[in-house]
Amino acid sequence: MIILASSSPRRHELLKKLCKNFVVEVSDAKEVQQADSPKILAIENAKLKASSIAAKNPDAVVIGADTIVVLNGEIFGKPDGVAGAEKMLAQLAGKKHEVITGLAICAGGKIFTAVEVTEVYFGKMTAEEIREYVATGEPLDKSGSYALQGGATKFIEKIHGDWSNVVGLPVYRLRKLAQEANINL
Repeated sequence: MIILASSSPRRHELLKKLCKNFVVEVSDAKEVQQADSPKILAIENAKLKASSIAAKNPDAVVIGADTIVVLNGEIFGKPDGVAGAEKMLAQLAGKKHEVITGLAICAGGKIFTAVEVTEVYFGKMTAEEIREYVATGEPLDKSGSYALQGGATKFIEKIHGDWSNVVGLPVYRLRKLAQEANINL
């Protein structure tokens, strides 16, 4: 059995590109807020999510993921309401940032990890554009306060790297990690 340890509908849709038969079990693991680097933070949180579900399902293959947005070393998680989303977007506007996803697969008592980094270039945004986008509600539950696959598309100038990583689950990297772990998804 394959379990995705995530409540994200975007991750569900992306995992369907790799495997059709999986179940979802949302992790209640408490995420860490600090680590030596953003990459380590994302991997640690992915491991916590996957491990908490694997402890209850020792015979399953459990996939965990954690996505963060990083601008000049500052980590942008999910916003704290409308004002937080507007502030994040104002900071990201006209700049390049990184989207980092840590992956963890728990299987057979082992944990396999990987990380994917994608550069995202936001175009300039006016205060009015930011307010209008935030008013849609879309940014309020997303790391960095935006959805590449949603309304933020019109603000993204270009990306370097895996687009599925920006959506929340780097499909290619996950497939390669499963292969390295001898797991057939």
